[in-house]
Amino acid sequence: MLNEQLLILITTPIYIVVILAEIILSNLHLKKYYTLKGTLMNVYLCVLNGGIDLLFRAVYLVILITVFQFHFISFSFNPFLYWFLLFIAEDLAFYFEHRVDHFCRIFWAVHVTHHSSEEFNLTIGFRSSVLQPLYRFIYFIPLVLLGFKPIDIVFMYSLTQIYGILVHTQYINKMPSWFESVFVSPAHHRVHHASNVRYLDKNLGMVLIIWDKIFGTFQEEVKEDPIQYGLTKKLSQPYHLTHIIFHEWKDISRDMSKKIPFSLKIKYLIMPPGWSHDGSTKTAKQLRRELLQIEK
Repeated sequence: MLNEQLLILITTPIYIVVILAEIILSNLHLKKYYTLKGTLMNVYLCVLNGGIDLLFRAVYLVILITVFQFHFISFSFNPFLYWFLLFIAEDLAFYFEHRVDHFCRIFWAVHVTHHSSEEFNLTIGFRSSVLQPLYRFIYFIPLVLLGFKPIDIVFMYSLTQIYGILVHTQYINKMPSWFESVFVSPAHHRVHHASNVRYLDKNLGMVLIIWDKIFGTFQEEVKEDPIQYGLTKKLSQPYHLTHIIFHEWKDISRDMSKKIPFSLKIKYLIMPPGWSHDGSTKTAKQLRRELLQIEK
């Protein structure tokens, strides 16, 4: 945990400097990337997420340490290879976690807070999915079985999160093409936060964009379809302290209370957001199919 504390000490002043710089520049250029209410909400969600993670960390570390006893690979012979492969494996694990968060409604109900702002700036990187620490460690279990130590996995996650925070900016237009072919760029991540049908559930990687290209979730920004941030359905109370966290759970509860067979009730939990048994609402895939038909 000492390495993680050192990481926090190093990165905190960096975050403060770059956020202040973006606030000053955006105000000078009258771009209004920041609002006080939005920024305070991002801080609030970050603190809640961090508190839950801190309280629950002992539990999931015990679980991971217990599973580590059954690992079947050892990297003791090559420390460089160990850390390189841990980075690759952890980034891939994050991709699949993030993909499930977007394609399974019960997990989307947790993750939706990160996407609920209509602003896009560096503080959005701190707009955390509050309850995510309660299940995130599940995606670390395969890494533990591959011989990666739980403490190192948690540290690598914190390390890659730094990069994940810094791509939440509108001030960097495009990175060099060689960079954007391998790494997630601010342009890629702006697409990820868009509510436009074309961009929904795209660009899910943390550091490497290659996973999106391999698994079919990559999308470039289209100039003719300028990005609109936020959700497809506007929140009625975007600054309410509990509504911002639980609004999707309320919608799930409403859908599951319908007089329908139990099997359909379960589908309202596990199917992608927007799925409905009667077609009254549609998933991103269905909406995108309709968009493509219109464009033809």
